Parts: sequence; structure tokens; C-alpha cells
Amino acid sequence: MRVVLQRSKEAKVTVNGEVTGQITKGLVLLVGVTHDDTEEDAAYLADKIVNLRIFEDENEKMNLSLLDVGGEILSVSQFTLYGDSSKGRRPSFIDAARPDHAVKLYDTFNRLLREKGVTVETGVFGAMMDVQLTNDGPVTLIVESKK
Repeated sequence: MRVVLQRSKEAKVTVNGEVTGQITKGLVLLVGVTHDDTEEDAAYLADKIVNLRIFEDENEKMNLSLLDVGGEILSVSQFTLYGDSSKGRRPSFIDAARPDHAVKLYDTFNRLLREKGVTVETGVFGAMMDVQLTNDGPVTLIVESKK
């Protein structure tokens, strides 16, 4: 699994003009799944993300986690994270998991985040979505379960 994580002051996702998820301070997660990802990958990433020390403490040092600051998560599925643009001009998405496998792991990932005590809002799996965020910092990281 691959997640592009952005620290956010506020964010929302809209589908067909309707807000499906909205948060204040926290993280926006763009979540991609590949063929051989498992529930263990989802568990690893959920634990890693909520405990990453990427929020500032009283000394303006990144020493606090999402759990420490009581932040929220906006989780958005994004198969294009496994796009390969190394050949030609049109990306190949052969490394992205099929929807039946991807939605299962995406839902598992979000459930595991919630079980850690985090509010998790989402987009709609497979839908065309508009994502708006105010990136805080900016802080943007790529976190992967296999490396």
C-alpha cells in the first residue's frame, strides 16, 4: 500500500456537489492499493500514520503525532498512486489493485484507523472526487508498507 499524506488545517471531499467527508486539523491521506497488499500492510500503515511525529510542539519542532494533537483524517482512495509513467505518454495502471481487492483493503485501513481512536472521514471509492485542502506547513510525505 502507498499513502500520500498531507498535514492539513482543513479539508473536504465532494462527490457530485455533495460533501462526503470534511475535517479540520489533521491529515489528508491519498490511499493506493496494489495486487499483493494484505491486511498486514493496512495495519502497518494505520499504526505508522497515527504515530508519525509530524505536528509541531510548543517549541515549533515536529514532535507530536496525530494522536497527540487529537487530529482527524480525511481518507481518499486513489488508484493513480500506482500509475507508471516511465514509458510513453500515457500512464499504465497495471500495478493498481483490482477494485474488489482495493476496496476491501481501503475499508480495512479506515476501520483500523478508527479503532485507534481517530475520526476518519472519507470520499467515495471509485468516484470522481473534488478534494480541497489547506496544506499546513506544507508537510507532505509518501508512506509505503513495503520498502
